[in-house]
Amino acid sequence: MNRVMCEGKPVTPSKIVCVGRNYVEHIQELNNDVPEQMVLFVKPNSAISSVLKSYHQEPLHYEAELCFMVADGGFAAVGVGLDLTKRQLQSELKAKGLPWERAKAFDGSALFSEFVSIASNRDKLSFTLHVDGTLRQQGDIGLMIHKPDAIYREISDFMTLNDGDIVMTGTPKGVGVINAKEVFTLQMQQGDCMRIESRWQAQ
Repeated sequence: MNRVMCEGKPVTPSKIVCVGRNYVEHIQELNNDVPEQMVLFVKPNSAISSVLKSYHQEPLHYEAELCFMVADGGFAAVGVGLDLTKRQLQSELKAKGLPWERAKAFDGSALFSEFVSIASNRDKLSFTLHVDGTLRQQGDIGLMIHKPDAIYREISDFMTLNDGDIVMTGTPKGVGVINAKEVFTLQMQQGDCMRIESRWQAQ
């Protein structure tokens, strides 16, 4: 089973639950409709990786996201992550009304920073993604259609969230293709304080 780090300790998530279409400008850049209900899908533990791939049966796209870890019946820790997507395959599946798992839940499709405990000031969380030093994505809770507490309630209404599970809260505009050798730097801020920085070089 794959692990992530939280406050210096390894944690094994049983699953990753992802929110799709949670930023209006990202919905517009992919020419999607704003959904009436929260869009949710699941990645298995086997999706977790520390290696950023640029290709897996087809070119991959990056999506930077604010992520929460579950403990004691709520979101107890926060981090940032990359949701990797087979965009061409996803478009084909959507056109046929089929599930997205083949395009979203493959091995290596989820990368995470370390998680840090979060007890207050959730509304002040923001994040940025730079690729080779150029800003590609930036987001914050204020831009989300569905806020973290609402996301937790919605998922818990039909699915058990176990301690250690991760919820990815959606990506802002600026997604794109991953090119080999590019360096991805993902940072999370809480107000004016940087809490997390992670860096990967694409292979």
